[in-house]
Amino acid sequence: MTAALGKDLVGLEELSAEQLQLILDTAEPFKEVSERQIKKVPALRGKTIVNLFFEASTRTRISFEFAEKRLSADTVNVASSGSSVSKGETLVDTARNLEAMRIDMVVIRHGASGAAQFLGRRIRSNVINAGDGKHEHPTQGLLDMLTLRDKFGRIRGLKVAICGDILHSRVARSNIWGLLKLGAEVAVCGPASLLPRNVSELGVTVLPRIEDAIQWADALNVLRLQLERMQGGFLPSLREYNRVFGVTTERLARAPKDLVILHPGPMNRGVEIDSDVADGPHSVILPQVTNGVAVRMAVLYLLAGGKPDLAVRAGRGEER
Repeated sequence: MTAALGKDLVGLEELSAEQLQLILDTAEPFKEVSERQIKKVPALRGKTIVNLFFEASTRTRISFEFAEKRLSADTVNVASSGSSVSKGETLVDTARNLEAMRIDMVVIRHGASGAAQFLGRRIRSNVINAGDGKHEHPTQGLLDMLTLRDKFGRIRGLKVAICGDILHSRVARSNIWGLLKLGAEVAVCGPASLLPRNVSELGVTVLPRIEDAIQWADALNVLRLQLERMQGGFLPSLREYNRVFGVTTERLARAPKDLVILHPGPMNRGVEIDSDVADGPHSVILPQVTNGVAVRMAVLYLLAGGKPDLAVRAGRGEER
């Protein structure tokens, strides 16, 4: 295991600015792998990785699978609906049974906050958090930061407004921790019913109107409404939300500068973001998806003991 990141990646809150920078820098040489005709390097040949997803996921699961296979790891996908968890087996029993098969890493997505840390303390294998409850989604935060760095050439000094359903968003928390540590200014914007209590104590500015965010920011990270986590009473209606907080071309036209638009997906088009914005010239939503594979390759490589100074050689396929 590398001392650079520790044994597991469960969140960005506990990482230092140097560790965050290390992951972003390590992701750079892995970007090129995805552009090749043969999209594979031997960096994790012989390693076995289990993707343990207790929540539905498309982008994150597929992105991790691509990252693992492009590093030449052996992968196994386990969904809770098709596993013994559906018969009442506990998370720890599932993981220990998998570990008995001599796996090296577990990528876990779970509906309970703290599940990744809970698991990491109980098994020897490396654990990577692919989203736990309302806690964190560290690799999404990292790929968002890599995308911003690609676009602006820096993160320090950027003004990033995170807009939408902050209350239920693990993506928002990872972005807040990561961006602040790398020197960005962060604001949050959304209905009062969808902002965590005392959110300003995290070191962010609270902007009450989407127009305020558009005037203030260099980049907007637009979050979807997580309707599946709402029990009712948070919003009058989706149409009303779009009218008051939707990111539209009309609103962006009044911005003092060209804004960069991010969205972690999946999008509710016509609710938090209009299609002409999502598909427009200022959107970096598809580059986010591309960067997600490189960031996850970097995390897997570093946790497996890969040396940061050898990442460039690994990206070229020269490491043996």
